[in-house]
This record gives sequence, structure tokens and C-alpha cells, in this order.
Amino acid sequence: MALKLLDPAAICLPKVQIMAKSYKKDILTIVPLIFSGLLCIGLFFLLWQKSQTDPEFAPLLQNINTTITYISAIFGAVIMVYLAANVLTVKTNRDQLLSQLRRVTDQMNSFRDIVELLLRSKMWLPGLKEYIDDEYEGLTFFEVKEFYKGKSKLAIEFLQESHNYEDTENLYLELKSLLYNSARDKRINENISHPKIYDKRLLEKWLEHKCGSGLWYYFGYKYSIYKEALNLNNVYERHQDKIMKLALSIDNEAFEDSSFNEVFLSKLGEYMSNEILPKLYQFQEGFDKKLPRMVRYLYAIFAVLIIFGVLLPLVASLLQLSMIFSIVSVSVIIALVFFIATSFYQFLVSESTRMQG
Repeated sequence: MALKLLDPAAICLPKVQIMAKSYKKDILTIVPLIFSGLLCIGLFFLLWQKSQTDPEFAPLLQNINTTITYISAIFGAVIMVYLAANVLTVKTNRDQLLSQLRRVTDQMNSFRDIVELLLRSKMWLPGLKEYIDDEYEGLTFFEVKEFYKGKSKLAIEFLQESHNYEDTENLYLELKSLLYNSARDKRINENISHPKIYDKRLLEKWLEHKCGSGLWYYFGYKYSIYKEALNLNNVYERHQDKIMKLALSIDNEAFEDSSFNEVFLSKLGEYMSNEILPKLYQFQEGFDKKLPRMVRYLYAIFAVLIIFGVLLPLVASLLQLSMIFSIVSVSVIIALVFFIATSFYQFLVSESTRMQG
């Protein structure tokens, strides 16, 4: 299979754009936070100085603190109800996502079983397995596809060498990569595992290099060229039957009228690269997501409101603590209001952009 040269700039550019967006998002959060912190400190010193010079300031501060306590308690209760409802919604969505993830993971595991049977079969040209596994031991499909990075001398040597296996060595390497358990693996295990959760970096590598599409390329698009080098008749009949049963377990509707031949393998490879892998990555990525940023943002506000707007004034009043605690409460809550006023709109804009993207 011809290797398509990739422009390193085209690969680096999206990463740079992502870093730039992340940096901008951090700035929009950090700047209001810094100014709010400075406001809090400034208010604290001003109020403390006022309390030392004005005897009538203490009752006024107490009234302000009482008002802040009521307002903080009300807003805290509203936020708490919203957070509880949101968390329940997230849990329901995660339960549904988990069911979908288990289904597509089972499909991937069945596909890997098929790949293992093909890889260990005798359909390959004599000497190919030994050539790849021994002479190029430790070479991976990912290294061959990423030769331009210059990280693997073995990959460059492999590409410069003239092979005698009619280009099927690339398909062999690709199928081997589909049996890895980690993106760092160099060899496949004797017993292929069926993970419940796949390594995220490995999924990204499979998607990046369209692993699985080699079956479509060799047995579909270019089968007339490779049919002499890939003898499907050499696959044991019992293994053919097992492969078809596994295919039906993947998608009974898609493969119900299929039989073991090049058309089936081409269709299987296309199904793998277009259906299974993208969904597996999508569902696993969705399941691994943290709570929405809106929930975390509101929880932080809720925590500050309850601690400094409700608990601190109540404790200070009950225990008749120093006026400094009331000053801290007022300063923090006013600074919090300033932070919300300066950050909430930008936060909503960034969240809306993220959801649309």
C-alpha cells in the first residue's frame, strides 16, 4: 500500500491552534480572578481602616453582613438545586453512554479476534512473517507511517529496502498494530486481550492512520493487484467459519449475506475504519469527560458563597468573634460579585463556542 507523505506543518498547525485557544481561555479566566483578588485585598484594608477610625462603622458592617448572609443563602440554594439537577442529568447521560460504549467495545474486541485469525493464518506469502517479525523485530506500523519524524531509523531502513512480498508487508504491519494494547507496544501478546477500556493514545493512532482500511485497500480497491500474494484459500475452513460468526456478532444486519471472501474482508475493513473506531473513540472520550465546565464554575461560586457568605458570618456572630471576620466576609463576597460580573459572559461565550464545535 502506497504511503502518503504528510506535511508536518499540516499536523502541527491544529495543535498550535488548540494551544492558542486554550491560552486565550485561561487568560479570560485568570484576569478577572486576579482583579477580583486585588479588589478583595483592597476592600479588606479599606474596611479595616474604616473600622479603626469610625466608631459607628461596626453596626453598619453588622447590618451589611446580615444582608449578605440572606442573599448568599438564597443564591446558594438556587445554585445547589441547579447543580443537583445537572448532576442527575449527567449521570443519566453517562449511563446511556456506557451502554453504547460496551456495545462498540465488544465489536472492537470481535474485530481484533478476526484480525488475529487472519494474521496467524497461512494466507501470507512464504517468509513474510519471519521477515517482519525477525528481521524487522520491534518495527511498528505507526513508525512506518511517521517516518518523516525521524524517530525510527528502522522505519526509514524498511522504506528504503526493496521487499519481495509484493507490498503486503504493509498490510501485515497494519494488522499487527490492531492487536496492540498500548500505543507504545512493539510486539503483540501471545494471548490477545479484550480490554473494557482501550488506551486513548492507541485509539488516536488507529484513527490517525486509518487502521483497518488496509483490508478495504488490499481486498477491495486493489485486490486485482494483490490477489496472488494474499491467498484466502489458505485460511483454515474452521477459522473462516469462526471469522464469519464473529462478523455477525459485530453487526448481523451488515454481514448476514456475506461469505468469507475478498468482498467480505473489504467490507469489514471499511466498517471498522468508518464505524467502529470513530464511535469507540467518541463514546470513550465522552465517558471520560469531567463534569461540564458550567457545573464546576457554579460549584466554585456556590462554595465561596456558602463558606464566606453564610458560614463565616454565622460563626462570627454566634461566637462573637473579632470584627475582622465580618470584614473578610464582606470583602470576599463583593469580590465574588465582581468576578461573576467580569467573567460570566466570557464563560458563556466560550462554552457556546465549544458546544457548537
